[in-house]
This record gives sequence, structure tokens and C-alpha cells, in this order.
Amino acid sequence: MANTVIVMKGDQTGQELLEEALRILSPQVIGFEVLLETYDLSLENRRKTKNKVVYEAAQAMKQAGYGLKAATITPEEKGDVGSPNAILREEIDGKVIVRTGRRIPGIVPLAGLHAPISVVRMAVGDAYGAKEWREGEGLEEVAYRTESIDRRTCRAVAEYAFQQAKRMRAKVFGGPKYTVSPVYEGMLKEEMDAASRRHPEVEYEPQLIDATYALLVSSGGEPLVIPALNRDGDCLSDLVLQLFGSIAGAESLLLSLDDNLQTRVVMAEAPHGTAPSLYGKNIANPMAMILACASLLNHFPDNEAHIAARAIYEGTIEVVREGTRTPDLGGTATTSDFVTAVIKKVQTKLDAWDAIHYGL
Repeated sequence: MANTVIVMKGDQTGQELLEEALRILSPQVIGFEVLLETYDLSLENRRKTKNKVVYEAAQAMKQAGYGLKAATITPEEKGDVGSPNAILREEIDGKVIVRTGRRIPGIVPLAGLHAPISVVRMAVGDAYGAKEWREGEGLEEVAYRTESIDRRTCRAVAEYAFQQAKRMRAKVFGGPKYTVSPVYEGMLKEEMDAASRRHPEVEYEPQLIDATYALLVSSGGEPLVIPALNRDGDCLSDLVLQLFGSIAGAESLLLSLDDNLQTRVVMAEAPHGTAPSLYGKNIANPMAMILACASLLNHFPDNEAHIAARAIYEGTIEVVREGTRTPDLGGTATTSDFVTAVIKKVQTKLDAWDAIHYGL
């Protein structure tokens, strides 16, 4: 039975890249059918439906288990429709955000990085949504903020970090500032330690958050997975993706886990925005959206999907290595040209692997 993916249309270049990336999910490319159910999350339609379409897409994702979202515009005006991501996150009970940076051939990374790094962070709580207020006047004025994290989210982040490290053959590295905050930040550290005991086969090197930053820019020889609080992870993600010289080789996942700490819903997207300056020019880099498709396939239960995901990952990187690049990477290829080249690579790999009975 074919898996269903809830496709969420977006705005400007985000929608263009989604449409191009979906070409790779054709049965003629990956060898099996993926059912696509589409919801229009463009700013125009969100305003027209007063965000009803966002709630409908979220409910559909909860039923299907898989979502693929284009970049969308978040209006700044108070009283407007706001961010669809916030609604989707709440409605599917998303607890974990994963962003993976990786080296792109021909792009010089900073600090000698060459192995992939995944940041696994809380999707809720911590500094975001905290109550804030001020008391006093003048130099006596004091600002306050109440933050909270819960053990369920800490456990989800820690568990998924070790699952991700096992898939990547990576080390779980880093962590919160648990020495300064043993009660608050220590909760995540406790869950990291517990997850390590559940996964003794995964190398584990906890570090304080400040040491994590320092060590990231001084060593880059092995794949890493970094579990983090919401705000720490937000900052770390931005740093890690830029350390590779471009965010084009990264994808972003929002995950909901069940009571057994298994993935219940996964929504994949590119971490970049709608790039209005590139809209309609057919020159934007589709790599991140393509890799989002591959990451989604990796979460399907079927082995054929995992093989297709590997073909897409490898094919995308090989296309860049062989010189087909969009202008942001110093090339002249159009968005469509790049996707077409990846499709040919994927088809060739899957045909060859099928001929020699290759399996993962």
C-alpha cells in the first residue's frame, strides 16, 4: 500500500522549489508510488480561509504521518494570519526539530568541517513562549522571564538524537549548561544519559553548551549529533549550517513521537525562506528541498523507500561534484536543469542496484 504525503504549498520561490523537487517523487524516478495530498498554505489562501487550511493540513498529517512543506511568508502585521509553522507544530504535537548540515563539493567549509552534523532541538518550550514582564523604573527597572521545559520533550529530543546518531554512524555530542542549571537544564542532561544507556552502541560525549560551540569551530573530523534546548538549538542550527559554507545542503524536520519514542509524524522542509528576489527566475538552488524529500523517504517503513532515499542523497551530491551547480554555488544551471540531472542520477543508481540485487 502506497504511503501518503501531505504536500503543503507555499509562497514565491518556496513554492517553485517544492514543485521542482516533487518531480523526483514520481514513480518513474523512484520506482514506487507515493500518494500526494495537497493543501494550499500560500499567504493568500491562509488569509482567505483565516488559517482553516493550516489546521486541515495538520489533521491530514496526523492521519498520514508524513508531510512536505514549502517555505511560506509570515506576515509581520499584528492580527494577520501569522506563522503556519507555529500552528502545524502545535497541532501535530511536534516535539523535535532536526537540521542537518553537510559539506557540498566545491564549497569550502569553515574550520575544516567535512563530516555531517545534525542539531536535534526542542520544538517547544524554553525561551520561546515564556512569560515576560518588567518591574521598577529607571536604573532600578528589572526584566523577568519565566521559562519551562518538560521531561516528555527532553526525552523525545534525547532519544531521537541517539536514533539519528545510529543512522549516521555518528557520535552524540554536546548538551546543555547543566553545571550552572542542574534543575532546569539538567533535565535534558538526565535524559541524554538515560538514552545513552538505552543505546550503548552509540558513542556519547556530553559537553556544556559553551564548550560545544568552541569545539565545533576547532574540530570537524567526525559526524556529530547535538541534542539541545530550544533556544540553544536555534542558535546552533544557524551556526552549524553556515559552517558548511552554504545552507543548500541541509534539510529540516519537525517530528512528533509516540509514547514508545517512535516517530509518529514527520514534516520535512527546506530551512531557507521564500527568497523573493529569486522568484520567477528559475535559478534558485533546489538541493535543500530535494534532500527534504529524501529524508522523508528515509522515515517510510519500506526498504525500497530507504534505497530510493540513499539514491537521492548520493545523486544530489554527485551532480554538484560533477559540475552541475546553480548560481549560488558558482554555476550556471537553472533550477530545472539541476533537478533533471538529479533525476537521471537517481534512475541510473536504482537501475544499477536492481541489476545487482543491491539492498540496504
